Amino acid sequence: MAGKISFSSDYTKGAHPRILQRLTETNYEQIDGYGTDDYCKSAADKIRKVCAAPEADVFFLVGGTQTNQTIIDMLLEPYEGVVAAQTGHVAAHEAGAIEFSGHKVLTVPSLPRKSTGSAESDESGSAASGSHRAVYSDQVGKISAAEVKKLIDDFYADDNHEHMVFPGAVYISHPTEYGTLYSKAELEELSKVCKEYDIPLFLDGARLGYGLMSKRTDVTIEDIARLVDVFYIGGTKVGALFGEAVVFPHKVPTRHPVPIIKQHGALLAKGWLLGLMFDTLFTDNLYFDISANAIEMAELLRKGLEEKGYQIYIDSPTNQQFIVMENNRLQELSEHVRYGFWEKFDDTHTVIRLATDWATTREDIDTLMSFL
Repeated sequence: MAGKISFSSDYTKGAHPRILQRLTETNYEQIDGYGTDDYCKSAADKIRKVCAAPEADVFFLVGGTQTNQTIIDMLLEPYEGVVAAQTGHVAAHEAGAIEFSGHKVLTVPSLPRKSTGSAESDESGSAASGSHRAVYSDQVGKISAAEVKKLIDDFYADDNHEHMVFPGAVYISHPTEYGTLYSKAELEELSKVCKEYDIPLFLDGARLGYGLMSKRTDVTIEDIARLVDVFYIGGTKVGALFGEAVVFPHKVPTRHPVPIIKQHGALLAKGWLLGLMFDTLFTDNLYFDISANAIEMAELLRKGLEEKGYQIYIDSPTNQQFIVMENNRLQELSEHVRYGFWEKFDDTHTVIRLATDWATTREDIDTLMSFL
């Protein structure tokens, strides 16, 4: 890994310098544990304010998988499952963590992958076909209110449904696994369906900052707090050493949330570390400013890829950019760049992911372009 530039993910760096400074300044303080400290209280108050949700319950958990597992367990009865896209993180990339905790993931198709291009190689080794148009649109990875409604209606229309796993909650992520975003109208439609059937809507915000600061979004954090029953603000991927801030805008649905959090290994004894990090992120607009940097760098990255003739795989408006490359070029690229394998495109091409983050610089982009 030494000497390589990394675009493999958005959690390959440590933490923002302001966080490290505050951790150093407070290192010898003796502070009560498990999130009962003043730093956690201050961070929670700042999050309530930015979400325009003064009555919200806020908890600080250690990581994304633990958070998804814990929230879903809080929301569901033992006989219920969670509805998610086939491509959703809880369905595809969490090693069955939700099923391990006793709840089935009930998948629905993600929105269509509308084709706008093809993959024919040019001299650069990319799959360009003379165009940088994305192969798939910015709808991929999302689920529609209509699909959720159909799943629930079909379930209750089955005379044997008492012997089946009940749909008890709906899970979405914003951004999705493919870097795409829900519009406000789409969130409103999903919220309406969930309210119609009295099931909670849960939004995974592991990369929430990058979604909120995209220049192609009409969704604010206040909209999310208004339309969903629970969401979390990702810290691991957006400037913190680790940790996620869980927000129940309309109060947590269980009488004793802390034991459930602890049962899932998500309660940090030194909880003030999480509080301190999120208190820093939500001081002087830091969370949003550093998220905007990732978007600016992603736009610069995409422009460079297009200028070099690379085929864009997905029309992603966020920090994750996907391109199609010839397999025989990947070994050469891997000698200089750490990238993320995404999926096989065909027998001679592979889709790779290049992710910017809160600390990516123009020099990083220039260096990557020199290897491409």
